[in-house]
Amino acid sequence: MKGTIKAVLFDLDGTLLDTAPDMANAANCVLRDYGLPPLNDAQIQANTSHGARGLLRAGFGDSLEGRDIDSLRLSFLDHYEKNICTDTKFYEGVTDLIAQLSARNIPWGIVTNKPGFLTEMLLPYFPELEQTQALVCADTLSRAKPHPDPLIFAAGLLSMLPSECLYVGDIKNDIVAAKAADMHSAVAAWGYIGAEQNPIEWDADLIFNKAVGILSLF
Repeated sequence: MKGTIKAVLFDLDGTLLDTAPDMANAANCVLRDYGLPPLNDAQIQANTSHGARGLLRAGFGDSLEGRDIDSLRLSFLDHYEKNICTDTKFYEGVTDLIAQLSARNIPWGIVTNKPGFLTEMLLPYFPELEQTQALVCADTLSRAKPHPDPLIFAAGLLSMLPSECLYVGDIKNDIVAAKAADMHSAVAAWGYIGAEQNPIEWDADLIFNKAVGILSLF
């Protein structure tokens, strides 16, 4: 595989940034409004990469039935927007990885299912990420991951063929999207992978335990 990959695309939440504390806080604010207990660590770990709906489903459980999930999501987004970067931070090694990719003139970009307005609010807190050469969010196109369109579009922004790109993410749908886009795929094993999940079963091309391990491909 070494030599065939010319660019790297990354998921955002759970891959480049540990946004779990701030996303969980937003979900817990909604749960508190409904008299429900806060999410536990296992629920946060397993559901943060599934966004607002994933966290809310974990917190509401069976009591979600009959509720307006879209209304709950809007409440979540309101809380999250107000405290978008209180405890969010880079994962270990990510800044070194990005610096090395840039130094070696290896194109890289971000493909996330985070809404565009939230992504644009968050990235200025992390200037390194503002250097991305491609940014595709949940609402950039009409279809988001696991559909391959966002990844294919991002490859085009980098002037690369999908087959020349590696997509790195921390949930199975990231791997599904990469395969559908004819991209190489890698699991960010440092991300939000729940105890009941087994990345080996996702059929990714690669699994990395540390972000800087990706540099071994170049």
